Amino acid sequence: MQKLEHEALVAKLKDPMELAAYARECDDYRPGLLARILGALLVGAGNLVYGKKPSYEKFKAVEVIARIPYQSWEAVAYTYLTAFYGDEGRAIRLSRLLPFARHAQDNETMHVVVITHLVKHYHRNSFFRHTLVPLVFSFFYYWAIWLLSLIDRRVAFELNYIFESHAFHQYTEFLEREGERMKSAPISSPFLTFYGREADNEYDLFQSIRLDEIIHRNGSVEMIKELDHGRLS
Repeated sequence: MQKLEHEALVAKLKDPMELAAYARECDDYRPGLLARILGALLVGAGNLVYGKKPSYEKFKAVEVIARIPYQSWEAVAYTYLTAFYGDEGRAIRLSRLLPFARHAQDNETMHVVVITHLVKHYHRNSFFRHTLVPLVFSFFYYWAIWLLSLIDRRVAFELNYIFESHAFHQYTEFLEREGERMKSAPISSPFLTFYGREADNEYDLFQSIRLDEIIHRNGSVEMIKELDHGRLS
């Protein structure tokens, strides 16, 4: 999904009925056992370090980690392309993943940069818990996803489905709890402007980020379908 198409979908999903219909498309997807085990460990570790309740600080850590699968998938695709560049059919199949991975990691980068700005604004940043720990975890997570994508890409997509589902529900809970306050909290972010997204206040920002996560979740299922139909190597 390209950026303009993604932003148009974000705007559309601000309608609760449209969002409900879009979510139902993949709500019933059930990941395999390995993905569920890994997903439980991933979410559980985050809850252990940052607590179960959503917060600015927790979202900063979550978004640092959320970029990783898309970076790994792109790296794996290029690794395969280097090895199989002589097979045009396979090169085409491998290249189908790249637009989704590129856009998603840019989108997640916007999340972490802007949320980090808010964390600093509210003086809630802890170098160890909210900077060092996510960076160290991301290093190992990158290589784990890279290896997993080489062995069984379906599991890698399913793990991302679980993580993005968790992020969507965390943002939903945060908006329900803090929404009224956030509507009166203006936001000014040069990076958000650079990215090309408008938000009048924190509520608008977090609502749009929440919608990004459900789009990434459903996009992971679309990648699984591409894999099943032989359109993705």
